[in-house]
Amino acid sequence: MKKAFWNILKVSPAIALSLVTGNSAFAGEANEQVTSVAQLSQDSNNLGQVTSVSQFSDVQPTDWAFQALQSLVERYGCVAGYPNGTFRGNRALSRYEFAAGLNSCLDRVNELIATATADMVSKQDLATLQRLQEEYSTELATLRGQVDALEARTSELEANQFSTTTKLKGEALFTVSQAFGDKKAGATTDLDSNTTFGNRVRLSLESSFMGTDKLQTRLNAGNITNNSSVTGTNMTRLGHDVSGNNSVTIDKLNYAFNLSDKINVKIDAVGAEFNENIEVFNPDFKSSGTGALSRYGRFSPIYRQAGDGAGITVNVKPTEAFTLSAAYVATNRNSAADPIGGKGLFDGSNTILGQLAFKPNKAINLGLTYAHTYAGTDGSLFGSTGSSIANNPFSGVKTESNNYGVQLSLQPSKNITLGGWGGYTSASTLNGSGSNADIWYWAGTLGVKDFGRQGNTLGLIFGQPPKLTGGKNVAADSGTSYHLEGLYKMKLSDNILVTPGVLVIFNPEHNDNNSTEYVGTLRTTFSF
Repeated sequence: MKKAFWNILKVSPAIALSLVTGNSAFAGEANEQVTSVAQLSQDSNNLGQVTSVSQFSDVQPTDWAFQALQSLVERYGCVAGYPNGTFRGNRALSRYEFAAGLNSCLDRVNELIATATADMVSKQDLATLQRLQEEYSTELATLRGQVDALEARTSELEANQFSTTTKLKGEALFTVSQAFGDKKAGATTDLDSNTTFGNRVRLSLESSFMGTDKLQTRLNAGNITNNSSVTGTNMTRLGHDVSGNNSVTIDKLNYAFNLSDKINVKIDAVGAEFNENIEVFNPDFKSSGTGALSRYGRFSPIYRQAGDGAGITVNVKPTEAFTLSAAYVATNRNSAADPIGGKGLFDGSNTILGQLAFKPNKAINLGLTYAHTYAGTDGSLFGSTGSSIANNPFSGVKTESNNYGVQLSLQPSKNITLGGWGGYTSASTLNGSGSNADIWYWAGTLGVKDFGRQGNTLGLIFGQPPKLTGGKNVAADSGTSYHLEGLYKMKLSDNILVTPGVLVIFNPEHNDNNSTEYVGTLRTTFSF
């Protein structure tokens, strides 16, 4: 601490001299010009000790402070300069900063006295120092009080810290929701729905052992209804629904580290999701807790291939504008033997994904994505988004698919973000029947930040969920569904976000005979 105070004083000794010699005009100027502590710290790192005032190229014998400076340099060794041989005597510092330096000078005087070199300190110098000490007694007392308070606070934090390597983060959701409509999709029965109140809690332990790595262990519990059982379609699902009746599970366990400044690797043992590991180009709505209310509105379905599994992701950033991503995820990685369905790390449902992201500036972000998916008998092509036919076109037969996606995010101004995605999937069976299917989807998004109030965000999402348009030995969707979602994120504080919104599905399940369905939702998110 004392060394830091002494360095602060060295930054602008001319101002200290002005106070000693009584140059009130210059001292007043010093009080008005306050140099930031960060700048002072930066400059102090470049200081060098001098033994003679003649070493300063910018100090002349005609300067008003020359004699005082000479005395400080040659008698006490209190002054340092810069490597280029300058003194920079006109720099300004605050009264608090000067008080800190003065306190260090007093300690130096005490050292001289204690070592029997008091003859080096004249009575006039001692009188001046005494006068300065009295004049700055308030600032010195404040400084000592602040140091004492910081020491006490530091001791308290050290005694009560959770862990030296681990941080605890949490999120709790409360959701009130209800689905509305005339008839249940694909049925003649009425859509009979009650208002529900659900919750979801996540606690994440994030540990770092080297400073550039992270081990994540996440606990998850919740009970938010899956609307498909009420509406007859996955198109009405919420983006944060969860089953389990509030039973606690470890839904994520992964370890991420840097191979170099440009290469990051993440290994997932539980809960691998492409949307967690690579860019999805929908910054305002990708999060389940603070983003879109619907499942489809969060990001492109191409990122839902073979989700909730184990695997590895590598992100390479060769330049500031380009990012290359490659990932492999296996769903049934823990089943060692299943000769019928196919299980294990390499023989079960899995996806290999590659992506090129191009971001030439802050306003444009473009992604080109390819994924090859093998879906076993229990697999789903799009993670329960889109129609039931599009998700499982061959009724439980082992399937492979080639998936192509384009994603775009534009930010024409700091408050407006435009986004969207489009994708095509070619799927075929692996049982020798030669059956195949063509599936398309698209969406557009609009986010308006600080709408109505600073920190709030207005969101609109419109698109077509995955639709089976044709193929061989398959029944294509007969109509076209449209997804329309409006939401308003209200930031009550840094830790509380309230999001009301409405989801509208026109022609559910891509069937023009199905009546329009609505889902009203109020989500409250607590984060800590």
